[in-house]
Amino acid sequence: MINLKRLTIAATLSMLALQAHAGPEAFEPGPVIKAAGRIAPVPNAALIPAEGDIKFSYDAVDGGIQGEINKVFSAAAGLMNVFVANGVEKERVKLAIVIHGTAYKDVLTDKAYGGTNPNGQLVKELLDNGVKFYFCGQAAVYRDVAQEDLIPGVELSLSASAAHAVLQMQGYGVRPY
Repeated sequence: MINLKRLTIAATLSMLALQAHAGPEAFEPGPVIKAAGRIAPVPNAALIPAEGDIKFSYDAVDGGIQGEINKVFSAAAGLMNVFVANGVEKERVKLAIVIHGTAYKDVLTDKAYGGTNPNGQLVKELLDNGVKFYFCGQAAVYRDVAQEDLIPGVELSLSASAAHAVLQMQGYGVRPY
């Protein structure tokens, strides 16, 4: 005998899975950051907060690959876009990116980069939309990077660890890569 309840649950889950997995063609530019962070609709998604700030920091250690957009910057753009597209006010999405390692190249001005920095436009767009960038001061000294070598708006922190500690004290969750 067929268990109608189990059959109904299975059919519902199959339909939801089809809706949430439309493929790469379902991804489109988001409403805030256009240079990266493509998103797809997810019908009936859970955990969209009605109030309070969403505070999230990213650890960008890898990057600096010639001609490529930093995947951490793109992920931050995606998070901003997905929440705003689903009704969260942009001002409630508080994001910070802590830069160290080879990712330092991705926040350099074109002059310091030695040509067009492929991340320049995205970094500027993120900064213009309230995303904070903190470059590790220890890495800056080690790599001989001065403040004027950084895209305007990128701040020097005492160290990457210090930046993460302070952000955590301020309630930011951490997304390491």
